Amino acid sequence: MSTTEKKLLHYVGKAIADFNMIETGDRVMVCLSGGKDSHTLLRLLHVLRSRTNRKFDLFAFTLDQSQPGWDDRALRAYLDEQGYAYEIETQDTYSVVKEKTPEGKTYCSMCSRLRRGNIYRYAKQHGFNKIALGHHRDDLIQSVLMSMLYSGMISTMPPKLLTDDKQHIVIRPMAYCQERDIIAYANERQFPIIPCNLCGSQENMTRKRVKALIQSLAQDNPKVPSNLLNALGNVKPSQLMDHDLWNFKGLAIEPNTEAGTNDDPVSPWVPVVPMWQAKQG
Repeated sequence: MSTTEKKLLHYVGKAIADFNMIETGDRVMVCLSGGKDSHTLLRLLHVLRSRTNRKFDLFAFTLDQSQPGWDDRALRAYLDEQGYAYEIETQDTYSVVKEKTPEGKTYCSMCSRLRRGNIYRYAKQHGFNKIALGHHRDDLIQSVLMSMLYSGMISTMPPKLLTDDKQHIVIRPMAYCQERDIIAYANERQFPIIPCNLCGSQENMTRKRVKALIQSLAQDNPKVPSNLLNALGNVKPSQLMDHDLWNFKGLAIEPNTEAGTNDDPVSPWVPVVPMWQAKQG
């Protein structure tokens, strides 16, 4: 076992434990896109499953979206060689994305919605109660900055998510893993990578710019990426501006019940008169 694999297994195991992602008897479906991230996730979960004496089921689901140049022959050979349970299903979402996306807009949003719908459908049809995605630490911190800078809200990819319809639990076991380690591991294992030609054909995407920004900041302070990740789990609602999380209009000084103390020179307590009322008076 390589040093990189040990490191990744440590962080995956920690994430699973921290968020109670996988339990005994779970049927886990790994969404295998053919990229480095999902390949790494499948391999690491396979190792962890062996260590737990196969206390959970593991299955790889790949969605062939009929993109030009798609060739899964090497992927099928690899999955067969490794002895993984899997299915590669063909659904032509590529044509829909190309037809419905306005010129000049990125394909990612619609592509992910269609892919997600097919993933949820398949998981429900085949009784998988956990859906595992290959997003890593850098995906999470890039997403929160993208959300803040371009959508005007604070949101990212949570390590564990109950879907809106309450029918699926989505897990991201590599939430603590760094992309550079995943790249190194994928090179070590020589995974049969299938590139995404749909997204890769569009330059200057938002995520690339945000990624470059984080890398630039990390050159001056290497802790920037880890600080961003820690911030996602260290939220102080009273220090933000969301009225649904904090009743700003109802904030008031509480009366001091211990009248006459040194800390309370004004006794009994007198409510504060709003400034606009005082001016009118």
